[in-house]
Amino acid sequence: MIVRTSGRRQALRMFIDKAKIVVSSGKGGDGHVSFRREKYVPAGGPDGGDGGDGGSVIFEVDEGLNTLVDFRHNRKYQAEHGEDGKKRRCTGKTGRDLIIKVPEGTIIREAASGKIIADMSGDRKRYLILKGGKGGNGNMHYATSTMQAPKYAQPGQPSRTLELRLELKVIADVGLVGFPNVGKSTLLSRSSNAKPRIANYHFTTLTPILGVVDLPDARGFVMADIPGLIEGAADGAGLGHEFLAHIERTKLLIHVVDAAGSEGRDPVEDIKAINKELASYEAEIGSKKQILAANKCDLLPEGSDALGRIREYCAELGVEVFPISAATGEGVRELLYHVSGILAQMPDETTVFEQEYDPEEMLQLDASEPFTVSYDEKAKEYVIEGPRVERMLGYTNLETEKGFIFFQKFLQENKIIDRLKELGCKEGDTVRLYGHRFDYYD
Repeated sequence: MIVRTSGRRQALRMFIDKAKIVVSSGKGGDGHVSFRREKYVPAGGPDGGDGGDGGSVIFEVDEGLNTLVDFRHNRKYQAEHGEDGKKRRCTGKTGRDLIIKVPEGTIIREAASGKIIADMSGDRKRYLILKGGKGGNGNMHYATSTMQAPKYAQPGQPSRTLELRLELKVIADVGLVGFPNVGKSTLLSRSSNAKPRIANYHFTTLTPILGVVDLPDARGFVMADIPGLIEGAADGAGLGHEFLAHIERTKLLIHVVDAAGSEGRDPVEDIKAINKELASYEAEIGSKKQILAANKCDLLPEGSDALGRIREYCAELGVEVFPISAATGEGVRELLYHVSGILAQMPDETTVFEQEYDPEEMLQLDASEPFTVSYDEKAKEYVIEGPRVERMLGYTNLETEKGFIFFQKFLQENKIIDRLKELGCKEGDTVRLYGHRFDYYD
């Protein structure tokens, strides 16, 4: 049997599978207010440049990482702000993007709601989570036939901040489950060259450990020793709840049981207890395909009926039983080839969790920001102003059909149309929003 471990999937010395961080995009630079001042040009036009866009926050998979330990020491991440615009129509410098490296299998959640923003697995190697603020327009954009010297420039869009919860869910084809000290670590060590610490511990391993199993003339696969479960794990007892999450991505479970009852427990009762925990955590986990590895068969006393009882109970569940001895290697080869055959018939794809929270939609506008609707007697125009309106214009490209539909929806949802009607606005009247002018139509 040929065995190997990939660099990314070796045993972990220190495993951190959860972290909470705060990320912020860069603020857009403010537009500049200035006017041409040249010799022999006494009344030059506006030449204030645009602000630079702020940097975005991007998550990227790094194949060389396998823990979230780095996020324990640095919890705040800020992209670079855009530079303000300058005179002579010079645009400010764009802020640098912030690229955050994470291990494959990291799930990014919005901290307050727990909803999934992105799952960095499968084909997703890069994800833009917060777009940098757009730079504001300089006053050169606001010159009109009636306003040739505008003293107004658009501020850049503000920085946006998200509190995130990162979770690492192990990506493996096969998960080893069972009570502590039933031989899962020994089986992994026997099957691959992963080197878990093996001893007669009466507590759960604290580290999910992965190894790659290579078989001559058969499909290889990644196998993970999921830390031993204890009764009540699905309810959060000990660390069991955290470790159960790692089983979600596996395609197949090898349920390891101490057939000899060397710890003084009954193997059939152990099977029932572990299956109860799997089903209690999530129905999909409880229904995953299982193969039962009846370990420590070399320790069975002569005439024992334990293996027969295990087979009888597993037959009711439709679960195949493989008698093995991880310590001596007996039966392990047959078990691994059987697992390989089952995996070959399964879809070759990674479980990827769907997005439940889109930051771009949720952080667009703050409904608490004020705005006003008034009538300018001198210009004979209706005027809409305020931070919320200003931010909306910064996020919306009114030159596109989609942008203009969003703009109309914004006016309706914020009851701006109703306010215009109350002030006497009728078809053909002009409505002004920070340098933009529209003819009103009912």
